[in-house]
Amino acid sequence: MLEATSRKAGKLAGEAAIPGDKSVSHRALMLGALAIGTTRIEGLLEGEDILRTADAMQAMGATVERSDDGVWSVTGVGVGGLAEPEDVIDMGNAGTGARLMMGVLAGHDMTAFMTGDVSLRARPMERVSVPLREMGAQILARDGGRLPLAVVGASDPMPIEYRLPVPSAQVKSAVLLAGLSAPGETSVFEPEPTRDHTERMMRHFGATVRMETDTQGVRRVTLVGQPELTAADVTVPRDFSSAAFPMVAALLVPGSEIKLPGIGLNPHRSGLLTTLLEMGADIEQQNVREEGGEPIADLVVRTGPLKGVTVPPERAPSMIDEYQVLSVAAAFAAGETRMCGLAELRVKESDRLAAIADGLTANGVAVKIEGDDLIVTGRDGSVAGGGRVEVRHDHRTAMSFLVMGVATDAPVTVDDAAPMDTSFPGFTELMNGIGADISRGNE
Repeated sequence: MLEATSRKAGKLAGEAAIPGDKSVSHRALMLGALAIGTTRIEGLLEGEDILRTADAMQAMGATVERSDDGVWSVTGVGVGGLAEPEDVIDMGNAGTGARLMMGVLAGHDMTAFMTGDVSLRARPMERVSVPLREMGAQILARDGGRLPLAVVGASDPMPIEYRLPVPSAQVKSAVLLAGLSAPGETSVFEPEPTRDHTERMMRHFGATVRMETDTQGVRRVTLVGQPELTAADVTVPRDFSSAAFPMVAALLVPGSEIKLPGIGLNPHRSGLLTTLLEMGADIEQQNVREEGGEPIADLVVRTGPLKGVTVPPERAPSMIDEYQVLSVAAAFAAGETRMCGLAELRVKESDRLAAIADGLTANGVAVKIEGDDLIVTGRDGSVAGGGRVEVRHDHRTAMSFLVMGVATDAPVTVDDAAPMDTSFPGFTELMNGIGADISRGNE
């Protein structure tokens, strides 16, 4: 394990180039591999999670290459054209990659084996397996549907209509990816809208995808199966989830003003922005535009006082990866912040709900869990810090508490910074480049 410590900073200033969006990067590689022709991808996130997906697509017959200028190219084999991999597919810590890959594999008449690191092997996969079995795939897994698992893809995938029991963009995406190989129409019904990167990118590659919402607010996403996907260049927007860390840091450190260019603002991903604005954050959107079907803007973030708010449970799907860093912001706010409906956080890379509570408590912040709600009593700008946080193999826990340390009275230490490289390579260097004081190991 690689320990890291964050110390109180002077003002943060300058421009920070956030890495590419992880969710879009996974999908660009997968759909590029399922298209005919060569897709050029600019701005691909080069974290470990994405590199695992790139390796997997290469192992199944696509050609995946990186040029010296950082542009990636994927020469695809067409829908249903992937070959059986000769070895086990190791997805490392990539939960999104693993679940989406199950959908890709389920639509191909072949047998593949998939595993991951100790954290990924503990995460539930059964909710993805259920609809894929309905489509004709066989999935053999450990107790609870956990990795390692075997996917025997359907020889004749069947289109289905599937109602998500709980909102999940990953389950929806797995069904749609398998549905590419099925005749007719595959539909997914969502009780609440979730991030729609898959639908947007499938359209970008030439698939027909319809979206309708009924009078009860249930969203139906329908894919017309067996399309001929055509290579289409992709510019990956900068990752909003990664931007959340310097964004919150700049809100907390007095006198700060930073610019975050080219941030993806997909409305199903940016619930944190809505919440921070409700808390009184000074965040300005500039140069609003659209690239590759995704809305993008430059964000200018300035320090200002924050107040506690109640975050409704229906917002959770649009900010499920940001509750840890929101909790850090809440610790510095005036009053109580209640985050409702966070059951999903218990089955992420770690039990994030417990990790947040333990980390805040270790740094002098009052916090309690009531059912699936997290309640943080803010310290109105003055947080003691001085704690050592156990990150439990979770990159977002590590980065969130290092952000906390830039504004606490005493340094904050995380026991393992190594997982940060899975989603945000260069996090320490980027933060220090705008004025933070974060050291790793013996630095």
